[in-house]
Amino acid sequence: MSEGVDQNKRRFLTLLTTAVGAVGAGFAATPFVLSMTPSARAKAAGAPVEVDISQIEPGQLLTVEWRGKPVWILRRTKDMLAQLPQHDDQLADPASKNTDQQPSYAQNTGRSIKPDILILVGICTHLGCSPQQKLAIGPASGLGEDWPGGFFCPCHGSKFDLAGRVYKNVPAPTNLPVPPHMFLSDTKIVIGEDKKGAA
Repeated sequence: MSEGVDQNKRRFLTLLTTAVGAVGAGFAATPFVLSMTPSARAKAAGAPVEVDISQIEPGQLLTVEWRGKPVWILRRTKDMLAQLPQHDDQLADPASKNTDQQPSYAQNTGRSIKPDILILVGICTHLGCSPQQKLAIGPASGLGEDWPGGFFCPCHGSKFDLAGRVYKNVPAPTNLPVPPHMFLSDTKIVIGEDKKGAA
């Protein structure tokens, strides 16, 4: 038997051991790397939502879900639109100057792309309750003679008009958010995506 060390065998075994170790480390790391990527369910939950609005009658509100939140789509009547500028003095941010609450294309009196279609995230900006629709005006709403229609949060009494603008002297600090959206046609909209891309 030879007393000397076979350098070729030693190099081969070192390379083989290193290769097997690297492959093993790769297999061990794969589950950890995969756990950091979003699941198909998570991707679907954040995906844009396409909505057919052809069946929404004037004065009717449709609720859909986007990113686990209720999104309201209200087809406003001519009377509802006429009410909007008449109570600006009672609103905290009538001109929607807080640009975090709506995309630039919805920074107008109606907070919408098309005047008759309002799209809002239906979550109160105070503590996250879901306001109730109080679209009836006056005493029929249960909110007093001068109520012009809008939304009322029963948790702490915040009030929002028919553009989702918050009234003064209520707990909610800001207007209801307008999500990114765009019209694919007169009857189809996409919520969660606009011309700039997905939100």
